[in-house]
Amino acid sequence: MQNENPLNYLFVDEESINYREALEKYVYRWKWFVLCAIIAVISAYVYLRYTPNEYKVSTTILVADEKNGSLSSELSAFEDLGLLGGSTISIDNEIGLLKSKSLMERAVKEVGLNVGYYGEGRVRTTELFQQKSPIKINFFAKDSVFYNLDTTFYVQLKSATNFILKGSDGNQISEHIFGENIATSMGNLVITPTKINTLSNIKEVLVVISPLKRVVDNYANKIEIELLYKKSSLIALSLKDEIKIKAQVLLNTLVRQYNNDAVEDKSLMSNNTNDFINQRLIIIENDLSKVDKGVEEFKTTNKLTNITSEASLVLQTNAALEQKILELNTQLKLSAYVADYMASNSEGLIPANLGLADVSISASSLQYNTLIIERNRLLKSTRKQNPIIINLESQITELRASIAQSLLNLNSSLNIALNDAVQQENRLNSKITSVPKQEREFRDIQRQQQIIETLYLYLLQKREENAISLAATLPNAKIIDAADGSDIPVSPKRKIVYLAALMLGFVVPFLFFYIVFLLDNKVQTSKDIEAVVKAPILGEIPKCENGDKVVVNNEEKGAVAEAFRMLRTNIAFMLSNVKNENKTIFITSTVGAEGKTFVAVNLAAVLALSNKKVLLIGADIRKPKIKEYLNAPFDNKGLTHFLMDTSLKVKDVIVRNEDAKFDILHSGIIAPNPSELLMNGRFDEVLAYGKEFYDFVIVDTAPIKVVTDTLLLSYTADLFVYVIRANYLDKRLLEIPAKLYSDKRLKNMAVLLNDVNIEKGFGYGYGYGYGYGEDIPKKPWWKRIINK
Repeated sequence: MQNENPLNYLFVDEESINYREALEKYVYRWKWFVLCAIIAVISAYVYLRYTPNEYKVSTTILVADEKNGSLSSELSAFEDLGLLGGSTISIDNEIGLLKSKSLMERAVKEVGLNVGYYGEGRVRTTELFQQKSPIKINFFAKDSVFYNLDTTFYVQLKSATNFILKGSDGNQISEHIFGENIATSMGNLVITPTKINTLSNIKEVLVVISPLKRVVDNYANKIEIELLYKKSSLIALSLKDEIKIKAQVLLNTLVRQYNNDAVEDKSLMSNNTNDFINQRLIIIENDLSKVDKGVEEFKTTNKLTNITSEASLVLQTNAALEQKILELNTQLKLSAYVADYMASNSEGLIPANLGLADVSISASSLQYNTLIIERNRLLKSTRKQNPIIINLESQITELRASIAQSLLNLNSSLNIALNDAVQQENRLNSKITSVPKQEREFRDIQRQQQIIETLYLYLLQKREENAISLAATLPNAKIIDAADGSDIPVSPKRKIVYLAALMLGFVVPFLFFYIVFLLDNKVQTSKDIEAVVKAPILGEIPKCENGDKVVVNNEEKGAVAEAFRMLRTNIAFMLSNVKNENKTIFITSTVGAEGKTFVAVNLAAVLALSNKKVLLIGADIRKPKIKEYLNAPFDNKGLTHFLMDTSLKVKDVIVRNEDAKFDILHSGIIAPNPSELLMNGRFDEVLAYGKEFYDFVIVDTAPIKVVTDTLLLSYTADLFVYVIRANYLDKRLLEIPAKLYSDKRLKNMAVLLNDVNIEKGFGYGYGYGYGYGEDIPKKPWWKRIINK
């Protein structure tokens, strides 16, 4: 029956996690964390050293919106003349146009970004832009073939006037002088230096020609366009690039190209009106010349030098009527001109502000022209199937039909009014019976002359007004802040990279050791044993760094020797309830190589130091190892000889070890039938002899899991020391000693943890040595960590 043992105080009932102990496992390996952190920081430095910086450049523009009062006060004076359209601008549409690839393509072409110049360094290639490049290449054939090229070549600067052209493989093609016309497969080109008569520090330039579409897609994806404030017309454009000045040039060019397109769109209506007026003026000039010539011929034929005022009274009465007829004829001519123009030009703009009497026609014409311009502008960035385009087409068709119908209605009303006026004039003319025939004919000719002259002067006035409107055309965007950015790169962020590297330097080893600990299924500490095996813990034997087999003697004061002295004390407690004066201690383990022979030999040595008579028996007759540990003469016969030969006495097979001061009964030869030998009763004679003549009999037995030899002898033991080796035995095998203890198969069983690395902080921290003796020299830290 298992009695209460003083060593039960070693049991610790602790269900909660010991965070300090968990932390100590990582703190013990602090040098790995420091090393990984240093490597990570160095890697971050190398990364930052050879990673190109990116700079952010931004520009702010104000999109003109007449509805929001963006029209300048100087141009508002022209609103009275109807020279400026009243259309508003959609901010979303303008942002869409600024993001369009067609606009970006024109900007990229203008800057020439599809041709790049690079200087090759020792580690990476650096792009050269504008004045940083020692050369400039002028391509003459910039057609679709050129913009689809994807090639590279080298230009090696030989002197201030000569250079060598190399292919993409670095082989020389030809040598030329700067400014020479060179015929290549890419077309004719001329290479000129950026600095005349100056030899650049860059000796070789890599020229990269990329497909235009790839470059456009790249910058279209990189550019960011957003509305600064929800209820404003301020738009911010930003771009990140390795070269700050290149991003500035591209953004400024993009905004300028956008404004040029807007001015071109707005000027389209005025240009069409100007062309229409010029065409009509040519025709009217010819008509006016013919009329003037008719007047001259009439006066010459009739020999008229001065026209009398015989009918002055009638003419004075009829003056207002004639003026009305004149105005009606003018209106009819204008409506006929507009109707003819609309019939001959179904898709063009309608001349606006010609002065037709019907105000609704002028308003409809202006609205029609605005819709035409908006449709053409949107077609640059979308397709005809777009719902917005379809809606605009529908409005344009309806307005055109409405304007045509209004012109027909106006023509009809003018004809009616003109017929009425002519009838009134005829009634008055009938009264002028005294007016000579020549006077009437002259008046008809003069009337034609006045009509044509009035229309001619009217069109001249409209042409000047249209010229003013054309000159007053404003771009859509006003630049608030020109493209600029900080000299501090936005990428890579150095502080964040260093911080991330430092964190990674700690996280990586932490994860590594965490996984190692997680996958580690070896027994490491006494707590691992206590969680499964409820037997008392005798103590822990530290790892023997110097590799000695016997570590206990009078002079040795190291941690291992002190651990065996503590083991001697704990064994005394375990045997305090045993009535026999002479004690039998069995040493066993679960599997081989756990150090049971090492424990048995050194336990015998430490007991012998206390002036006790000790007999060490090598009962592991399958794989004996005592000979490897001791230098005693083992030429005599051993245990197996005694078990087989009944003529031998126990004292005949015992050897004295003078160095360790205890006696040894070694295993002898390896027998073919160990179990049967141990069961023949002769081993009891050995134990009886030992108990008679020795204070302690220490038996080194075979591993429990491997063979049954130990269980056959277990009844004779006063104490079973069950050795478990740290960082060696699988935790799943702890079920074996746990079951042996719970079933009381091993008498007075206690556990000893062997080969503990006390520097790792495992176990209870007995603090072996307490500074006794001289310190054992330590190996370099990296060797100790690698070995462990």
